[in-house]
Amino acid sequence: MFRFLHSSDLHLGRAFGTYPEAIRNRLREARHGAIARLAQAARDGGAATVLLAGDTFDAETPAPDTLRHALRAMAAEADITWIMLPGNHDSLAATELWRRIAQDGAANLRAITSPDPVELAPGVMLLPAPCTQRRPGRDLTEAMAAPTPEGCLRIGLGHGAIADFSGEDGAAGIIAPDRARLCGLDYLALGDWHGRMEVNGSTWYSGTPEADGFKHSAACCALLVTLEGTARVRPVETGSMGWRTVTLDLLPGDDPLAQLDAALPPLRLRRNLLVRLVATGRLPLSDRTALEAAAQAAAPDFGWFSHDLSGLVTEAQPDDLDGIDRAGALRQAAEALLAEAGDPDRSATERAVAASALTRLYALAQEVGA
Repeated sequence: MFRFLHSSDLHLGRAFGTYPEAIRNRLREARHGAIARLAQAARDGGAATVLLAGDTFDAETPAPDTLRHALRAMAAEADITWIMLPGNHDSLAATELWRRIAQDGAANLRAITSPDPVELAPGVMLLPAPCTQRRPGRDLTEAMAAPTPEGCLRIGLGHGAIADFSGEDGAAGIIAPDRARLCGLDYLALGDWHGRMEVNGSTWYSGTPEADGFKHSAACCALLVTLEGTARVRPVETGSMGWRTVTLDLLPGDDPLAQLDAALPPLRLRRNLLVRLVATGRLPLSDRTALEAAAQAAAPDFGWFSHDLSGLVTEAQPDDLDGIDRAGALRQAAEALLAEAGDPDRSATERAVAASALTRLYALAQEVGA
């Protein structure tokens, strides 16, 4: 029997450049903190080995402090053996990176820079396929057919997309989906896809231990794998920051504020969440204005919050426009914006801008009249 933790795609040093500075710093720190959480997950599960299936670093030239802090964090978990495989973001083409890892890494870190089999424990052999460059152009996991002593457990460690699967960068897949069977592997640990995925009973993508976008809805985790006759795989949650898309499909007569309140998480959970609110359907002008105000009021509770009401058609009756002005320039502006918001000949962006401007005008009018 052999037990280990399978993880991948830490992407240490990711910049998150499209987000405000405050949340960028928290996201980067969360990724660094994943090292300690992986060590604890392994420890709690009775494992002493963590397999990192590529893309530990986000780039081939991580900042010196990113590299140093990562190596020191792994060294601090002295009872854990770290097996680090080059991925497509931190491939073997980054010769200086792997030289530094070999030079500065602690004794409990083993960087895998060759496809040669590696003994993990007596009777347990690792068959790795380190990425030679960003796009190798061939199935490097063919090397996993290498012979090992008879009767030992065979664990494959690779990074990339399988043949019927698109990788994180959208590149065509090249790894054979039945690689485990072809090479007699008891388990194939893969990285590249940032969401957890079972290819078959003996082949898994662990996904990233710390979320980095809205693409994958499942909680981020690592996989605790026990090899004893067959592979028993148990997800162990490791994420500290959550990414959630909240969708509202609204119609006249609905209570948009009640639906928003029901869809958002409790206050105690909001600080560590990044939320993207998307509303579609149709609403009267007054309800849309109230929804916009409620979204803006909730935003500061979250680590990051955005709302997109561009898919929400605004319905306005004469009485609604009377709430802005009964005549004059403001009334004319409101009528023009309403016409633009519903004009099928205009682009979706132009209609959304007009609807947003009308909502803002209505809100300002209500504030002045209050």
